[in-house]
Amino acid sequence: MGEQLVDAVQAALRQLRDPVSGRDVVEAGVLQGLTARDGMVQFALAVPRERAREMEPLRQQAEQIAAGVPGVLSATAVLTAHREPQGPKPGGAGQAAKPASPAGSRPGAKAPAGQGPMLLPEVQKIVAVASGKGGVGKSTTAVNLAVALAAQGLRVGLLDADIYGPSLPQMLGAQEKPRTEGQQIIPLQRWGLKAMSIGFLVDAETPMIWRGPMVMGALEQLMGQVAWGALDIMVVDMPPGTGDAQLTMSQRVPLAGAVIVSTPQDVALLDARRGVKMFERVNVPVLGVIENMSFYCCPNCGHRADIFGHGGARAEAERMGVEFLGELPLKLAIRELADAGTPIVAARPETEEAAAYMRIAARLWAKLQGSAATAGPRIIME
Repeated sequence: MGEQLVDAVQAALRQLRDPVSGRDVVEAGVLQGLTARDGMVQFALAVPRERAREMEPLRQQAEQIAAGVPGVLSATAVLTAHREPQGPKPGGAGQAAKPASPAGSRPGAKAPAGQGPMLLPEVQKIVAVASGKGGVGKSTTAVNLAVALAAQGLRVGLLDADIYGPSLPQMLGAQEKPRTEGQQIIPLQRWGLKAMSIGFLVDAETPMIWRGPMVMGALEQLMGQVAWGALDIMVVDMPPGTGDAQLTMSQRVPLAGAVIVSTPQDVALLDARRGVKMFERVNVPVLGVIENMSFYCCPNCGHRADIFGHGGARAEAERMGVEFLGELPLKLAIRELADAGTPIVAARPETEEAAAYMRIAARLWAKLQGSAATAGPRIIME
């Protein structure tokens, strides 16, 4: 059924003409990544970056046409400047293409050949907050660290790089669509931050059933077509794991470093270790490790319990030669306020939990201002 629906939508979209070539959008290769699942259709229209605004009516028309195809329950179309490669890749079928060399973490570094200029040139420091696995509180940590940095007087941006599972709209309490000026998207402002997420651009319940190239294209647009302006630091909430988003970030922006978030138990530490190794391989310094959900405090009696163990991330950081930046408790208030869209650093700055985030943020900024480029482990490129 899915393949039949894809064929039907593709046939319907042939009535649309590419304004550049005059051919239909399918023949011209403008239609990219068309997928259909359970009646939900998603696709992208690859257009020149500089013509994105004038192509918006084409996107809307394509979405309406797709939604009118029998069997389609919902249709979502996005504009992207990324085109999937056409035809066989060099080296023959079945051979994996050799990845481009990473751009490194030095400001002004050039992107790999064919990737275009480095993005976010007005941002002084870009820090990726990452984890080897999901469920460790990485997004909550990223949001509160960003708010803590802003509370210290810095100009801060917060980018949600998790295209499949964006969480910033919920955690920032921001559900409105961003406005545009010319060809630029204006980031939303909350809690002293400039913030952007794919979640601001699509319906909350729309799943992003996209292939890797579309994810990379969307991420590049969130960096290159958003009017971030001059910032002291950008905190990037990375998706869990070591996939396309991590590679795109390491190649397309001059990352100043990465922070790894983990919980104390062994399985999380194993994945955190992979995260550290991944950033080493792409020449991005690891600024430190944070142990989240380090201990639990009963809200009634104050009793402390080490539900997931305690100190595992500190020990692992020492073993890998990475700084341990601090530990964060497992407390109900942190979760409740995050769900309510009011980060605890902003909502309850007087609490010990907020103070923990502030201490880690201060240490992180100090490292970035000092010898952050050499603070991480020795880089071994194979």
